Amino acid sequence: MQENGEFTYADLMGGLNKAGQKLIGNYFKNFTGYRHDSRSIVITYLNFWSKIAINPHEIYKINTYWLDYLQSQQKIWNSIFLKPEEENSFSVHPKKNDKRFVAEEWNIPYFDFIRQNYLLTERLAERIIAEIEIGDKARKKMEFYNQHFMDLFSPANFLATNPEALKLAVETKGKSLVNGFQNLVKDIEKGQITQTDESAFEVGKNLAVTKGAVIYENKLMQLIQYSPATKEVHEIPILMIPPWINKFYILDLQAENSFVKFMVEKGITVYVISWRNPCPGTVQLSFDDYVQEGAMKAIQIAKDVSGVKKINTLGYCLGGTLLGVASAILSKDEKNNPINSATFLAAMIDFIDVGPMGNVIDEALVRKLDRGELLHDGVLHGHDMEHAFNLIRSHDLIWNYAVNSYLKGLKPSAFDVLYWTNDNTNLPAEMYKYYIRHIILENGLSRKNALTICGKQLDIGKIEFPVFVIGFTEDYISPAKTVFITTRMVSGPVEFILGGSGHVMGAINPPSKKKYGYYLNGKLEGNFDHWKETAQFFEGSWWNAYSERLIAYSGNKVPAKKELGNKKFPVIEEAPGAYVKESC
Repeated sequence: MQENGEFTYADLMGGLNKAGQKLIGNYFKNFTGYRHDSRSIVITYLNFWSKIAINPHEIYKINTYWLDYLQSQQKIWNSIFLKPEEENSFSVHPKKNDKRFVAEEWNIPYFDFIRQNYLLTERLAERIIAEIEIGDKARKKMEFYNQHFMDLFSPANFLATNPEALKLAVETKGKSLVNGFQNLVKDIEKGQITQTDESAFEVGKNLAVTKGAVIYENKLMQLIQYSPATKEVHEIPILMIPPWINKFYILDLQAENSFVKFMVEKGITVYVISWRNPCPGTVQLSFDDYVQEGAMKAIQIAKDVSGVKKINTLGYCLGGTLLGVASAILSKDEKNNPINSATFLAAMIDFIDVGPMGNVIDEALVRKLDRGELLHDGVLHGHDMEHAFNLIRSHDLIWNYAVNSYLKGLKPSAFDVLYWTNDNTNLPAEMYKYYIRHIILENGLSRKNALTICGKQLDIGKIEFPVFVIGFTEDYISPAKTVFITTRMVSGPVEFILGGSGHVMGAINPPSKKKYGYYLNGKLEGNFDHWKETAQFFEGSWWNAYSERLIAYSGNKVPAKKELGNKKFPVIEEAPGAYVKESC
């Protein structure tokens, strides 16, 4: 780079050299994972086409679809030169929420034809997979892979076929392309696509800043107790159990969208588990450890510090699954059960349908994990799990950022949720293998006494205390229909709340935003669809409705204690604590 800031030929070659070295190194480092993915894809497609090849009826159907495709393609070509209101006009429109082709530049005839031809090809592939007789399991896997291939070859992803990027390149006299190349080199060196301005955030400075303190820690977690924000508090506190796939502060982002802060200001004492990030080569942790030394230990400490017999609990995502396990174990002792109520937030207990990720979780994957493939030094690296979640919505979470950053040369905006998403943690190998095999693949929690954890056989039906189940309409990680099943598994009073949006944005939906509404008061005597048909829709945030219901189970108001912790569990350090800042 010259002093005047101009990008030189030497910079270009140097960047290409760095990128090439990094890509080659990354390939050999992750060769086992690439081999597994490639083999799975090849086998899936070979099985698909083999079934077609031996069935003349299926071949005939595909030929029919192909002829329909060619005729539609010709109609597109003819309609490009007709006005939309003319009688013979024909067009193929993107699916709802597909934002790749909404810019005005895509209406230029050349690019309009490319866009529509791509969408038509996408429909052809989807039609073939949907209507060929291959079985539901194989069909879902084909749909999963097909969607990623179609997303990959979108014309929006290539400079020559993206009119927005070309226009910007002309307007900036090529500066946008230079910036895009620099962004690409930086991301290759970093090993992932930059989705947000990471320099805009710092944990403990403008994220996870609600006042509190760590009052307990072990090799697995720190327990945070938050300071009261009101003179009086409800006597029964709530313990929040986040997933250990990411850091806990999704529940305590910035002041305006902190769920923890919202609850504290309602007069509820809040405890939160901050999971430790297990580094490669460290002591191995099992699923039992997360139950015994994580959830159950935190429940006991929160109960003792608060001086009550029972506490309210909330588990988010995988933390909710963990809460379900702990609840089933603790419910075996009816007299000494320390849980007053449980909230399952975007969390599954029955895993009959886990959404798009279920299309690639099979026995072959579990066997590879058992052999140590896909794992490194005793852990599944957090960025591998992050990439897997990004693949669920690849054109939103991968290609959208790639196009903006590499083709348009734009800098990503500051977005706290995406910063949290990229601040991932590793998963212990033993815990992860158990979770994938016994809880997801075999769906052990859905069957009475099918699993034994911490020496106890599990029966979710033993949960007889009040339960709140919260799902979200566009959740691709914990589908609302699957989340709803929990209402049929527990035995006590239960209420279902359905919020808008997805797994993260739906959960972090403060009243101040008023962006998504929610459903309440549906009839539970039936399936999810029946509940939604009979439910009422409300504007605003589900936080308000939930907090009102939780307060009804939070006891009388008592004077707020000035000091956090107690003699047995004194303050160790101020929140958010050291564990959330650890990386490896």
